Amino acid sequence: MCAPKSLLVVKTSSLGDLVHTFPAISDLASHFPGLHVDWIVEEAFSELPSLHPAIRHVIPVAIRRWRKKLWSTSTQREVSFFLERLRSVEYDAVLDFQGLLKSAFITRLGRGFRFGFDWASAREPLASLFYQKHCSVALNQHAVVRTRLLASCVFGYDLVGEPNFGLSTSEGGKKSRDVIFIHATSRTSKHWPETHWIDLGQVLAKQGWHFVLPWGNEIEQQRAQRLARHIPNACCLLRRLYLTEVAGVLASARGIIGVDTGLTHLAVALGRPVVSIYLDTDPALTGVWQTRNTINVGSSGTVPTVEMVLSGFRKTNALF
Repeated sequence: MCAPKSLLVVKTSSLGDLVHTFPAISDLASHFPGLHVDWIVEEAFSELPSLHPAIRHVIPVAIRRWRKKLWSTSTQREVSFFLERLRSVEYDAVLDFQGLLKSAFITRLGRGFRFGFDWASAREPLASLFYQKHCSVALNQHAVVRTRLLASCVFGYDLVGEPNFGLSTSEGGKKSRDVIFIHATSRTSKHWPETHWIDLGQVLAKQGWHFVLPWGNEIEQQRAQRLARHIPNACCLLRRLYLTEVAGVLASARGIIGVDTGLTHLAVALGRPVVSIYLDTDPALTGVWQTRNTINVGSSGTVPTVEMVLSGFRKTNALF
């Protein structure tokens, strides 16, 4: 197609999936200077896209909340407002990076030529029926590669170079001696044992490191407090932070060690040294993007040892 001037991106969740989409946005901004990009995203993550300089407007959607009270007056009012906003702008292209039925339905509501994965490439093949042009992108590739390939296929440019996440925060130049332990995730099967966190913290504390233990709900706060009681030089974030505030904390840290969750992926996108711990999933397709400063440890059905994580931490540049 001709060089687009406006693009509506549909990628509603989750946090890690949103982060994996940023390199494709950077590619588009590089190939089409002045391109205006709007992004539809779940309300819980609505702060995140604004960290990328190419994003003009963020359009929140609340499918997760709306479907619980679909017929309530307040929900109907919010849905009407969302549809009015969505239909108020005509785009050169509407691109579904998610490939699910819910995202394809939203894509169908947008005003513009619709693009997405083909039947064999979409995570839910029926989603491909909602698009006007389809692209074939092999499923057995990392999510960062898949999103970049989809964008390059849609807009007809060659994919070159390493991924550029394009994120920046005001804290990016301030580095501390803090190591952030991202210990919490929504799935219990992804949790690293608390005893391992304590042993790891005690080893690193002897080397002069300090630790930050973020939390997002009461259960996570209790876990952070338990860990902090046994790890010297550890503190919990004393309140829940906005996502942009969390990004600032991550950007200023000397290093991050975290389980398979969105904040760990965000730390990589912010250019920090990261060790990502895997117990329940295979990092080959959705692990943190590996650079000289990042490493995935473990895999599905394994529990990485403390020494494995320490070894990974030494291989990052957090120590230098």
